[in-house]
Amino acid sequence: MSNVFIGGAWPYANGSLHLGRLSSVLPGDVLARYFRSKGDNVLYVSGSDCHGTPVAVQAANEGISPGAFASRYHEEFLKCFEQMGFSYDLYTRTDQQQHHKVVQELFAKLLENGHLYKKTISQCYCEVDQRFLPDRYVEGTCPVCGQRARGDQCDYCSTILDPADLLDRVCKLCGNTPTERPTEHYYLSLSKFQSELTDYVDEAVHWRENAVKLTKRYLKEELQDRAVTRDLSWGVDVPVAGFEEKKIYVWIEAVSGYLSASKQWASQSGGSWEDFWSEGQEEITAYYVHGKDNIPFHTLIWPVVLLGAGGLHLPDRIISSEYLTLEGQKFSTSRNWAVWVPDILERYHPDSIRYFLIANGPEKRDTDFSWREFIYSHNGELLGAFGNFVNRSLAFVEKFYEGIVPSGKLDKGWSDNIDLLYLESGRLIEAGDLKDALEYIFSYVRKANQYFDRQKPWIQVKEDREACDSTIFTCVQIIANLANLLHPFLPFSCEKIRGFLSLELPNWQPCSVPPNLQVTDLQLLFERIDISRIKEEEGRLVQQQVNK
Repeated sequence: MSNVFIGGAWPYANGSLHLGRLSSVLPGDVLARYFRSKGDNVLYVSGSDCHGTPVAVQAANEGISPGAFASRYHEEFLKCFEQMGFSYDLYTRTDQQQHHKVVQELFAKLLENGHLYKKTISQCYCEVDQRFLPDRYVEGTCPVCGQRARGDQCDYCSTILDPADLLDRVCKLCGNTPTERPTEHYYLSLSKFQSELTDYVDEAVHWRENAVKLTKRYLKEELQDRAVTRDLSWGVDVPVAGFEEKKIYVWIEAVSGYLSASKQWASQSGGSWEDFWSEGQEEITAYYVHGKDNIPFHTLIWPVVLLGAGGLHLPDRIISSEYLTLEGQKFSTSRNWAVWVPDILERYHPDSIRYFLIANGPEKRDTDFSWREFIYSHNGELLGAFGNFVNRSLAFVEKFYEGIVPSGKLDKGWSDNIDLLYLESGRLIEAGDLKDALEYIFSYVRKANQYFDRQKPWIQVKEDREACDSTIFTCVQIIANLANLLHPFLPFSCEKIRGFLSLELPNWQPCSVPPNLQVTDLQLLFERIDISRIKEEEGRLVQQQVNK
């Protein structure tokens, strides 16, 4: 039995989740459900990123505390993830004492091990707002690609920046040109780890191609030391005398949440966080699941923190998604060009959303969400293929066998392929190739429908009852195994199937349904979505921009 750690990216608690963000973290739940069904020891954690200036500024504008403002979205995230079937062992938040304690311990360890040093720098200061500006609140022109960029990272070319690198700098709060003032901060000696990280990345297995390419680009350009403290009012205190007015920078603090959440889970559950983190432990595999905008923080920054602290397990698998667009355009929260997760969950089945975001998600290239494709995907694949096979087979049992699974011989073509189906789809899931795994399983769903059509049980039941018994017995066995194989992707539908057939918990190995079993509480897995909803949803999308 292996110990599998899965860290899902931490959504920022200053606005609702949209489908683009959801698509980047959904693979984490697929992995967690798969490894649990294999019998592995799984720890799957994430939480809400509650610190940072955007939260503090928006809270001040509303006249409430940053914690209260962050709580609004944290609670919304919790509800959305629950409705979507995310199976976190712990979903927490960064403004907790447990998190602060772990972050400060890591900071102290890095300081003790000689990986932090003080440096006086010129930092952007807004004379209008009377404050030092965090990097994200300085905007300007990227010196590398010429596009508009924030002071920490360019979203267009992925270059990691400092505000001083930007051309034509302005304060995001008021639009005025900031000045510079001297201030002292701690810096992390990233450059010391250049050689060690190069070897680490060269040996990487099952990283997404975008993670490998981007990380190697940073290494080729050579790592630059970066500040780990900032002049902020909301965040984790720096545990050093003389730095009482400063906070630990969010880019190092947020990734530390993976460790703090693991320790919080252990204290609450009685489990062992060391099983998933101690470098001496055998059989640890650590997955990190996020969007491509977070790649350097998971492939360079976090590994340096772990190496610098010592004795902690490094990331093994980087599952970094590309971007999801919406009707051919980039998601834009400012323009309200988004499909918000709370909104879509009010009208559509969570398995429909999960299926589309895996089958058509931005796994290896940017992909697009359109209402037309979403609704046709539901009607064609979930309803037309999977739901159709399950319901036509079990409805046949109800109609012609009084709901009792007949005794028959398992079709040899199916029995010869069942082991391979588990083996190959499992291999693809473990490699992070979830789209291929889902398509591979659905190729058998389509074969199952072809088998049903070819056998013609509606004729067999009249002319050759014994042959019909074997046909329907085989179909029921296929359904039972599909409930295992599709459970990581479509947990709600597969749970229904387990109820129909009184199946045990999902298990990643072939299973069987005994003859004479009573099928219970049969109902449709999916309902058809009228295609008139396409125009309705497209209109809703346009209207929400007008009403923003």
